[in-house]
Amino acid sequence: MASVVSSTKISFSICPSEPSLHFLSHSNFQSINFRTKIRLTVKCTATNQPSQQHSKKDPKKKDKNEEGDEKGVNPVGFLTRLGITHKQFAVFLRERHKAFKDLKEEIFKRQFMVKDIAYGFELLGLHRHPEHRMDFMDWAPGARYCSLVGDFNDWSPTENSAREGLLGHDDYGYWFVVLEDKLREGEEPDELYFQQYNYMEDYDKGDSGVDIEEIFQKANDDYWEPGEDEYMKNRFKVPAKLYEQLFGPNGPQTLEELEETPLEDGQTRYEKWKEQHKDDPPSNLPSMHVIDQGKEYDIFNVVSDPAWLEKIRSKEPPLPYWLEIRKGRKAWLKKYSPAVPHGSKYRVYFNTPSGPLERVPAWATYVQPDPDGKQAYAIHWEPPPECAYKWKYTSPKVSKSLRIYECHVGISGSEPKIASFSDFTEKVLPHIKEAGYNAIQLIGVVEHKDYYTVGYRVTNFFAVSSRYGTPDDFKRLVDEAHGLGLLVFLEIVHSYAAADEMVGLSLFDGSNDCYFQTGKRGHHKFWGTRMFKYGDQEVLQFLLSNLNWWVVEYQIDGFQFHSLSSMIYTHNGFASFTGDLEEYCNQYVDKDALQYLMFANELLHAIHPNIITIAEDVELLISLHQATSYPGLCEPISQGGLGFDYYVNLSVSEMWLSLLQTVPGHEWSMSKIVSTLMGNKHYADKMLVYAENHNQSISGGQSFAEILFGEANKQSSGSEAVVLRGLAVLKRVEFPMQSNNFSYSLANRQWDLLANVGLHQHLFSFDKDLMSLGENQKAISRGLPNVHHLDDTTMVIAYIRGPLLFVLNFHPTDSYPTYNVGVEEAGEYQIILNTDDEKYGGEGLIDAGKYLQRTVVRRVDGCRYCLQLQLPSRSGLDDEKLSAVILQFWPD
Repeated sequence: MASVVSSTKISFSICPSEPSLHFLSHSNFQSINFRTKIRLTVKCTATNQPSQQHSKKDPKKKDKNEEGDEKGVNPVGFLTRLGITHKQFAVFLRERHKAFKDLKEEIFKRQFMVKDIAYGFELLGLHRHPEHRMDFMDWAPGARYCSLVGDFNDWSPTENSAREGLLGHDDYGYWFVVLEDKLREGEEPDELYFQQYNYMEDYDKGDSGVDIEEIFQKANDDYWEPGEDEYMKNRFKVPAKLYEQLFGPNGPQTLEELEETPLEDGQTRYEKWKEQHKDDPPSNLPSMHVIDQGKEYDIFNVVSDPAWLEKIRSKEPPLPYWLEIRKGRKAWLKKYSPAVPHGSKYRVYFNTPSGPLERVPAWATYVQPDPDGKQAYAIHWEPPPECAYKWKYTSPKVSKSLRIYECHVGISGSEPKIASFSDFTEKVLPHIKEAGYNAIQLIGVVEHKDYYTVGYRVTNFFAVSSRYGTPDDFKRLVDEAHGLGLLVFLEIVHSYAAADEMVGLSLFDGSNDCYFQTGKRGHHKFWGTRMFKYGDQEVLQFLLSNLNWWVVEYQIDGFQFHSLSSMIYTHNGFASFTGDLEEYCNQYVDKDALQYLMFANELLHAIHPNIITIAEDVELLISLHQATSYPGLCEPISQGGLGFDYYVNLSVSEMWLSLLQTVPGHEWSMSKIVSTLMGNKHYADKMLVYAENHNQSISGGQSFAEILFGEANKQSSGSEAVVLRGLAVLKRVEFPMQSNNFSYSLANRQWDLLANVGLHQHLFSFDKDLMSLGENQKAISRGLPNVHHLDDTTMVIAYIRGPLLFVLNFHPTDSYPTYNVGVEEAGEYQIILNTDDEKYGGEGLIDAGKYLQRTVVRRVDGCRYCLQLQLPSRSGLDDEKLSAVILQFWPD
């Protein structure tokens, strides 16, 4: 099918005036995309061609290519490395690896390169074509008729339709609509039927007045050497031979004659023609007997001089001459008006067995809902070059220790309204940078149904939410973040989609099995959302292209894949997990979903080597927050894993929530805290941890502040000071919904509190210094912590990370004037951060003279030396906080 190449430098049309075949040039590879499957069968029996001999393959020997493909691949490699023996899971991994290879082979049958499946956005959707037209393509296998309707054609369902017989509909269910630009009054059509225009540059190259035949002649003279013009003289050899095979000599010359031509092979028609003209008188005209005198030739193996062929193959194509006939944007604007102007509203119109439907195109890149939210329009976003956003910065280098600030643009402002991309760029990004973070993770950016759903019921996967601004506004946000040294991660929701038919993909073409599973499997067990059909190639192309789109179009640096358990299991993760490997390979596991995740990671890292992928393997429900911990999340695909760079350990934030809600402070288990914080030791360096995750405050739960100050209020019998203190810190986040009369009063941030001297400023100062410690002292990237002191009685934990010693006192009331902690190295230890410091709102119990500690020769904690430290309790006069000191070692 035809394609438009929005992000490539070169685009050739073989049949420029019709839906065409294009040569695409991606950043890392070149490919040819065939959307319509054309099968040519040619009998190769030419007597002057040597027959190809195929030697028998020794079944005992591996083919070199096959061996190369399998080099370094072990489908159960991570199990072997970890010493895990589980026959059923090992068999599952091997079968999954084979199915993954088979899937890529199937894709290769339809794509020139497997990577092409991630570039569907260059074909599908609405694109400008360089031949003064626009091309629209969408996938709707259940539809019978397709057209594009919008304010540009008065919403006419017949004016711009996919035309049968002109590649308007292929065997896979792809519909193709051509929208010709409108010739302005008084202008003449282009002489060249394949005239192309450069829409992105404001110049008139090609309008120099040079005759087109003169340009072609110059190209021939400069390109071909004497005696090497065989190709130019015989370039119609192949199509002519194909034409003869189909129609014989004297075949139809017009469309009218073609319609009258009987469906017979060329040889039969030729014999009939000879019979009809057997009595014709002799003539001096050339003979029409050009059917190769009964011989059959292989049209793809024309005999040529090998030396000449080698020379031709080494030549660069004469692109400068091709570009010389291209015209610029000024010439196009003078002659044509766009078929679909920038800012136009449009939808795709289908006629289906259930009747006519209008839908927002699945690949729409900008969507605006109606005020009532029941319908939506796609918006054609094609600003003129002088108005389009121009990137200024490149992505910063990926840090070895990520400090991620999770944020929602809509609730980031101080006013009771939906904040915009511009508000976030100007007011919030500087704060994040000042706080010391090096990455942001955005949630709710992709267009979704209903603001109160936070962003998890996605309706339009290629569109930024119009609630916050335009696509260019979002580009500016990402660009300015990069300028501040911040990576930008996007939480992507491919685990389910909105079930609303009028604004999303559900029943997109009137059928139930377009993008989603049928029956119960097609619906999420609790959320009422639709579940993707991951085993379908068209769905794979949609999702993989979606990931690539956000990187190519918006320069996103990474993705957090939301709620993997929803897609991996048919029970959507709502089951009890004991850790037995059988639970990860039984009948409740969706193998297609696992293959999609493998494919996503493999392609993303191949196309964009610096990309970061994060797995959120958890299903969240108010009464059930659990991680399913699927084995091999962060293992290489070649070793049987899923290929993620990091995984989110939500059990940490859930642990804090459980401790605060249900366990008295003096009964907290230090052993449980350490084991939860360390997670799986094999993947501790791949683990990301939330201090407090958004689900607790916006998914129906309580924030830590609500829990802490609610309890403090009970213990103090309603003390006015405690109530005021709680109200000063307490900030519940609640999106507008029916239960609060759609109020925005709690859907914002109180940034002004940071300007006041007091608790909030103290906490912000501590945050900044802690982040600075991670940046300057490489506290996180120095390897795993060595926890050498853990006492459940004193409630003290101490561990070493590089030259840094961390000592934490969790006891709510007990302070320790001199607490012994073992160290292995003798010398001086300087306190570089102390939570009891007055600048953090502490009491300053550790005086300045004790900020330098020298080791004592005494065996403690299995170490040769010890430090004697003063450790205040975590409950002070004005605050309740963790008591911690961090010391840096200086050798003698």
